Amino acid sequence: MSLEAPHICAIIVSYFPDREKLMNLLDRLHDQVEHIVIVDNGSSDDTVAWIAAVDTTPRPVLIRLGDNKGVAKAQNVGIAHARKTGCNAVILFDHDSMPEPGMVHILFNAMARLSAAGARVAAVGPRYSDPRQDNPPPFIQIDGFKVVRQRCDREDAVVKVDYLISSGCLMPMQALERAGPMRDALFIDYVDIEWGLRAGAAGLQSYGVCGARMRHELGDAPIRFRGRMIPHHSPLRHYYHFRNAVWMYRQPDYPFNWKIADGYRLLLKYGFYSLFAKPRLRHWWMMTKGIAHGLVGRLNR
Repeated sequence: MSLEAPHICAIIVSYFPDREKLMNLLDRLHDQVEHIVIVDNGSSDDTVAWIAAVDTTPRPVLIRLGDNKGVAKAQNVGIAHARKTGCNAVILFDHDSMPEPGMVHILFNAMARLSAAGARVAAVGPRYSDPRQDNPPPFIQIDGFKVVRQRCDREDAVVKVDYLISSGCLMPMQALERAGPMRDALFIDYVDIEWGLRAGAAGLQSYGVCGARMRHELGDAPIRFRGRMIPHHSPLRHYYHFRNAVWMYRQPDYPFNWKIADGYRLLLKYGFYSLFAKPRLRHWWMMTKGIAHGLVGRLNR
């Protein structure tokens, strides 16, 4: 399918969304995409009724899953809908993300230029800022056994990365057909990393686009430590984070150097959150439980 003209579907995954933030996202997307689908992951009946009554342009299609099926499943449902509408690309969003005006067009133009130059594009993604953390976080690439933080030295720079966070990630439909869908069994956490590595194994390349910007809150309120703001999550999210990481380390399909680099970072996180995340015992237990379930291959919800 040609990338000469955009025909983009925005896929928003909602779970008891903040209504003001969701409306702001829909308003911001009105002149950036051709279609919007909201996949609701088990919100209350009144929330779903409110979403169904939203009247913006383009008017979003609501798909209700009825229960929390996980981010990966919701994204796959949205992608399937986009494929039926004939879209040539999809862009994923959490319900509380906020792209800057023109962000989607900047991403699409970068993707089109890369494709025209012969690159086999997996995805392109923006720089995001979280007002609670040190900004903007760098793009990530693994070089040998090291994590290289790709900081943008020019506004027009486009940098190679191994994976992107899912929110704000623009993906050509051809890449999804080649690399396959998100892995439902991961439920949440490492879904974007897993897909990015799988796309790389399929001969595709992901890129960070420095001129594209988005506001996005990553996780819960960060922990201040020695002058730095460390990203933080709930004990349940730490369970999924550690479970899915360890499961991926045990699989033969992912790069060995990534396993070493990411495993080292995971070990540091285990020590840090065991000591500084409150309640400490709860975080330690959920991380430890996640490691155990990852070792035995227990996935899904």
